[in-house]
Amino acid sequence: MKKLSIRNIEPAGKRVLMRVDFNVPLDDDGNITDDSRIKGAIPSIEHLTNAGGRVILMSHLGRPKGEKNPAFSLKPAADRLGELISAKVKFVDDCVGPDAAAAVADLQNGEVILLENVRFYAGETDNDAEFSKQLAAHGDIYVNDAFGTAHRAHASTAGVTDYIDTCAMGFLIEKELEFLVTKLEEPQRPFVVIMGGAKVSDKIKILERLMEKADAFIIGGAMANTFRLAQGYQIGMSLAEPDATDLALEILETAKKNNTEFLLPADTRHTKEFADDAPTEVTLPWGEGGEIPADREGIDIGDLACKEFAAKIAEAGTIIWNGPMGVFEKRGFDIGTKAVGAAIAANENAIKIVGGGDSVTAANQFGFGEKMDHMSTGGGASLELLEGKELPGIAALDDA
Repeated sequence: MKKLSIRNIEPAGKRVLMRVDFNVPLDDDGNITDDSRIKGAIPSIEHLTNAGGRVILMSHLGRPKGEKNPAFSLKPAADRLGELISAKVKFVDDCVGPDAAAAVADLQNGEVILLENVRFYAGETDNDAEFSKQLAAHGDIYVNDAFGTAHRAHASTAGVTDYIDTCAMGFLIEKELEFLVTKLEEPQRPFVVIMGGAKVSDKIKILERLMEKADAFIIGGAMANTFRLAQGYQIGMSLAEPDATDLALEILETAKKNNTEFLLPADTRHTKEFADDAPTEVTLPWGEGGEIPADREGIDIGDLACKEFAAKIAEAGTIIWNGPMGVFEKRGFDIGTKAVGAAIAANENAIKIVGGGDSVTAANQFGFGEKMDHMSTGGGASLELLEGKELPGIAALDDA
């Protein structure tokens, strides 16, 4: 999947239409509460402006459902970007039409303009040809650096490429492909995949695809409950997928046939009360009387599991972490996720990849983010890439 990179284009004096992901969280007063997505786009933006490009940014924010809604305006993002970079940043309150066209025409070399929310038009999510053509009219070159939306065939991520000759990836997407594709083609051994979250069915495609490459799987979160239920154990009131027990048994059988180590939690932390700092207990090891009582709920991996998982992680040469070990958002239910994150961070010899979503949130929350080699910026996009799917927003770019 070798695509044309932003490194290999000549933007001087050109209008560079760039798709970014400025879908930032806002408080009730319209203030940005986390600007990490804006900061993530800055290397690509500054690369273009420093080379004399005229940068036209487009993004979505929220779900305005094809209607103009001030609550979803990108103006706060434009203001914040202007505070973070030295280049002049302008904002126009439309993404197509005469006002947008005039603002783009007025742009000078090294300047930046952010167009208003592309999802104010239904043509964006419909990948409408006419809307795509109107967006494309703003640019001589197209750059996509919004990995989080690359799995969607929308006008600003795919449709515009039909009307612009040069279409390249930015630094964010380049890094995502490097770690989620290239480095996994021939991973450093042992290759350990850590998976958590709620549902086996949500992760089955990744499990199936990586089963061919991984040396070991570590399973936590509510996913583990489904495997234990499939094995005939009592899991109390724990979240699980009773309809996926046959699937769980098939996965265990496949791992056995492939000689792939498949580690389920040796014990489980459980509680009667789903609340911060609620009293918890840890089961005996599974298979040694370690079932969860009928009136209690498993909410994290146990102490023995933490130790066993950490030991396996310490041996790894490549690590992918996708999904927490428990309900880490609540105090007292976060022990397993912290332990796994700390073990990954402590392995200085491994390539450490965090596969988006809650795992990234947990790594940042517990202070392990800087120790990771790559933290994916896309939830659904990173999952689909790990599943081996073709992402429309990447497939549409020029081949290298």
